[in-house]
Amino acid sequence: MKISRRGFILASGVVGAGALAVGATQVNWTDLMTAAAQDPLRPDAGVLVVCTLYGGNDGLNTVVPAADPAYQKARPDLAYQPHEVLDLGEGLGLNPGMTGLKKLWDDKRLAVVRGVGYPKPDHSHFRSMAIWQTASPDSPQPTGWLGRWLDVTGDDPLRAVSIEPVLPPLMAGQRAAGATLPVTGLKLPTGALGKSFSLMGQAESGESPDQARVARSITDLHTTATKLGPAVKPSSDNKGQLAAQLDVVAGLVEAGVPTRAYSVSLGGFDTHADEKGTQQRLLTELDQALSAFADRMQRTDRGRQVVMLVYSEFGRRVGANASEGTDHGTAGPVFVLGSPVHGGFYGEQPSLTDLDNGDLKEHTDFRDVYATMLRDVLGEDPGKILGGHDTTVGGLLT
Repeated sequence: MKISRRGFILASGVVGAGALAVGATQVNWTDLMTAAAQDPLRPDAGVLVVCTLYGGNDGLNTVVPAADPAYQKARPDLAYQPHEVLDLGEGLGLNPGMTGLKKLWDDKRLAVVRGVGYPKPDHSHFRSMAIWQTASPDSPQPTGWLGRWLDVTGDDPLRAVSIEPVLPPLMAGQRAAGATLPVTGLKLPTGALGKSFSLMGQAESGESPDQARVARSITDLHTTATKLGPAVKPSSDNKGQLAAQLDVVAGLVEAGVPTRAYSVSLGGFDTHADEKGTQQRLLTELDQALSAFADRMQRTDRGRQVVMLVYSEFGRRVGANASEGTDHGTAGPVFVLGSPVHGGFYGEQPSLTDLDNGDLKEHTDFRDVYATMLRDVLGEDPGKILGGHDTTVGGLLT
């Protein structure tokens, strides 16, 4: 079954109850650059980037227990051998396609939270993703967890921006919703018309405040096109859409846009057949995008305040199926990366022999991860947003 982001969003019911009720805002570059000029992001303000892996990524072939005999037995043809994976210690290794994240691990800028899930897991893509995006495992919830953060802290849609054509449910609140900024490219006129347009941005003595403001906006637009234009054009070097999305996020952070939370995504992880090659290709794309973004953010004051959270709606079954793939499972690893991160393992590695009807048992509630992001990155009391849940992952962030 191929799961599309749009299909999930339409089926989840969250956007209908939240974002569409208030009118999800699609912003443009002028909106963002004006905000950067009028209310710039503080250099010490935490910024959260949430990356959703749609389709249910196989956590056991991402953070691989290659030395575990139970893993080799459960996946005789799908398993990686110990010498193939990138050693992390404790008998675990990263998928061989994730060399960039291995470097972040070695630099202590990557944390792996193990066995993350929720009580009474659901194998449905739509229900499980709705649970993750609303942070409500017990009953359906009409709002997303970052949407509720907007409800609590202010209704400016520029404070939460999705670099996607449609707003994900996690950014849909009851009274407020984030904004969307599709990766469509930024192109200004060229030739004589472009020169004339550029000249309109030059300041003149004696001009009124309104004229000066218009001139500055034209200058800002040209600056934006120079800095961010290449990042938001369709990629010509096969980096992929996630890398393009993260290039945009990086440019906005560097420009001082006051957005505190971003959403990006990568799909295709529903690997019921021929998993090994497909997943490794996707994980390589993920790895290149994440590691390049993390290295770029490391170079600026604002960038060093950015934390990235990477999750999928569920892991996969322990045993391989007859099609050299894996079926819908439960708990999986969550990645947290960035300069404020204390790298290393968090949480308990699920047993491959003590299973729940063939599924891994969850050891870390995903709301603990969210509560950590809300408290330590966004500076808000998580209990107000997560229905009283305020347990965090200790020591994860500075």
